[in-house]
Amino acid sequence: MKVVDSVGNPLADGDAVTLIKDLTVKGAGQTLKRGTVIRSIRLTGDDQEIDCRHPTIKGLVLRAEFVRKV
Repeated sequence: MKVVDSVGNPLADGDAVTLIKDLTVKGAGQTLKRGTVIRSIRLTGDDQEIDCRHPTIKGLVLRAEFVRKV
């Protein structure tokens, strides 16, 4: 399984990514702004989803099409 970001760069466990658009997080009542850096991502079994942590949001899962590798 190969997971790629919005521009085609391959992603791996432990990479840092940045958001390419503002995302409203369901259930958290919060919006993550474009340019936010997410560190230490983990790949899931799905080729389009990545599991990550944010200081204010626990259990955050992002789609790979909305991030770019740093």
